[in-house]
Amino acid sequence: MSLITIDFETYYSKDFGFNKLTTEEYVRDKRFEVIGVAVQVDDGEPVWFSGTHDDIRKFLRKYDWKNSMLIAHNTMFDGAVLHWIFNITPMIYGDTLCMARALHGVEVGGSLAKLSERYQIGVKGTEVNDAIGKTRLDFLPEDLAQYGAYCKNDVALTYKLFNIMSQGFPVEELHLIDITLRMFTHPMLYLDQSVLRERLTNLVEEKNRLLRSLMSYLECANEEEVRKKLSSNAKFAEALKTLGIDAPKKVSPTTGKETWALAKKDEGFLALLEHEDIAIQHLCAVRLGTKSTLEEKRLERFIEVGKRHNDLVPIPLKYYGAHTGRWSGTDKINFQNLPSRDPNKKALKNAIVPPEGYKIVNCDSSQIEARVLAWLAGQDSVVKQFADGEDVYSAFASTVYERTISKADPIERFVGKTCILGLGYGTGANKLQHTLSTSQPVSVKIDSVESERIVSVYRQTNNKITDLWSEADRMLNQMMNSKFTKTLYFGEHECVCFDREGIILPNTLQIRYTNLRREEMDGKTKTVYDSRRGTISLWGGAVVENIVQALARIIVGTQMVEINNKYPIALTVHDAAVVIVPEDEVEEALSYITGIMSTAPSWAKGLPVACEAKVGASYGDC
Repeated sequence: MSLITIDFETYYSKDFGFNKLTTEEYVRDKRFEVIGVAVQVDDGEPVWFSGTHDDIRKFLRKYDWKNSMLIAHNTMFDGAVLHWIFNITPMIYGDTLCMARALHGVEVGGSLAKLSERYQIGVKGTEVNDAIGKTRLDFLPEDLAQYGAYCKNDVALTYKLFNIMSQGFPVEELHLIDITLRMFTHPMLYLDQSVLRERLTNLVEEKNRLLRSLMSYLECANEEEVRKKLSSNAKFAEALKTLGIDAPKKVSPTTGKETWALAKKDEGFLALLEHEDIAIQHLCAVRLGTKSTLEEKRLERFIEVGKRHNDLVPIPLKYYGAHTGRWSGTDKINFQNLPSRDPNKKALKNAIVPPEGYKIVNCDSSQIEARVLAWLAGQDSVVKQFADGEDVYSAFASTVYERTISKADPIERFVGKTCILGLGYGTGANKLQHTLSTSQPVSVKIDSVESERIVSVYRQTNNKITDLWSEADRMLNQMMNSKFTKTLYFGEHECVCFDREGIILPNTLQIRYTNLRREEMDGKTKTVYDSRRGTISLWGGAVVENIVQALARIIVGTQMVEINNKYPIALTVHDAAVVIVPEDEVEEALSYITGIMSTAPSWAKGLPVACEAKVGASYGDC
């Protein structure tokens, strides 16, 4: 297999580029133009070519793409251009930007310039800054040649980066990069435009009814008057109250007193923007002075994406998007957060359909974090419950309520589920009380005394898990000790270890905490590290959460790679793999997929993994 490193230079301007458009919008725009391309095969000399799109297509087709791995820096863009514009598909997609995120963490700079400086392999040029607003025909011959030299240098740097970073890089992760990029460059799922348009029409009608109701309630003549009144925190809180919602509050960093959390960037207000109740969403939209709710914007975006791709829907996901390696949404379409509880808002999922003659299989890893946590901590009683197929949520609820709880007791079981999924990382009584009272669609009110009792019951029952938090605190202290030179295991089963540089996962990738240190915060000495969001506080329970989520992601990733050998992965959301299968192979596919997702990787012996698979004619059905 050859390596073909590639870089496209394209037309952009102040009003047309990634500063204004998503990758998908930019490449599909009628103004899009490839000015030229640089190509390098293996370690040969880079070649620059410029011409019309037809000329470039003929030039690119000279290469043996079917037996080659494409390398680029941000292949989500270059790969999309290669396939969408020139209809060329490599054997496998590689990406040095993806690799850098996995190797160095998501908190550090991953630009080609910064990585070239980091590895001291050369200097990225700046000629691209002189190309703003220029189409191919606007370049003088000498300027175009200089631009070509710049592009060839980028290709040479990218190839050098790949050679360095690929040394010891997990092969499985290279496959996951390819899978992730193909979801975008080679979409397999379609959009049913009729479902989207029907929901959008109904939503607008519903919103207009709500607006008339607000105008009447607030005694306003028009929407602008409503917006002005709702700009008052007190009035807005009062309006929320009429809809059965208590306005969120926060502690003011200035006064230290409790105040409204209703600024547009407050966490509480952001949660209201995505509330299940469209009335709450609309109330927030009016307060912000916008014409559209979040759901409307999503529906409109999906409709437009479908128009540009003959109803196919490219899935933009950021490989290694989170600190723990999990995927995250990008390109302004977050498939990790599509509504599913409200039957009406589920239209987004219902509109995602397979090609004719196929079904969608959505296979979700069951309680993967709770299983990994108990297994890593050596909480054998809980591990056994999972292995024996017991309902762990009901089992813990039975301990809490001192009577037998089953699925026939939805409220009590919900409390058990919330505790199993939340208290394992050190959640305290106040947060548990808040989580239970604000959960949707089930809400449970308990007082502070009862909440403290439940937390105490969990910690006494799961002493190995609480011991793991303490072990994580000790690990942090050792990582901050300049004299610490060892590599030690963390938790049970010798699958996770650590040194001064970070926490080493079973696939050799690491969780890193940049500039880990002790610092005074809020009158207390805390362990903190640096991130792009600022200084982050860290403690044992949070570290355990990071490790467990990273392990869960590796397990699901391993399973996805194996599934992909037979059934291409069309989408992944959290701990689920979504594939399309021929209608006449559904039973065979279900057996194959669930068999893989019920098997732990070789490094996780004794970990009882399980899954739940559903089949549907749309993503919403399963």
